[in-house]
Amino acid sequence: MKRRPDETPEGTFDEDGQSNMTNLRVWIIVSWIALPTVMFGGASLLRLINRGNVLSQFQVNSFRAGHAHAGVLLVMSLLYYIFLDQTGLSVLVKHLASAALLLGILAQSGGFFVHMLVGQEHQPSLGTATTVAGAALLVSSVIALVYGLLN
Repeated sequence: MKRRPDETPEGTFDEDGQSNMTNLRVWIIVSWIALPTVMFGGASLLRLINRGNVLSQFQVNSFRAGHAHAGVLLVMSLLYYIFLDQTGLSVLVKHLASAALLLGILAQSGGFFVHMLVGQEHQPSLGTATTVAGAALLVSSVIALVYGLLN
């Protein structure tokens, strides 16, 4: 997406109108590094399932939910940073929104793993609260992005 440099705050685009994502680089790298951990998690789940009665069906379901949320949200985060870079939000706000997104991903998916370890089927637990907190952080980061895109 090309824009003229004078249409956005300095530093968002270079003199040729190309995106300059150096401010978000660390967040992008963290998301790329985290993706192989999700891949490893899938292989770990498969090994546990193949062993037999290591995990209950409740634990398998919680593991799958946490694993799926982590994978989808991490891939989504890579798109998020591209769109966030296109906003006129300050660098500080972009970093805060990116931190909320990453913490939200960790809490949302991690809550399923906590629930798998300490929770009971059909009962709320610390994992449930962690997942809900993660969802709130994800919503706040999306609100920041949409606000930035609209302004």
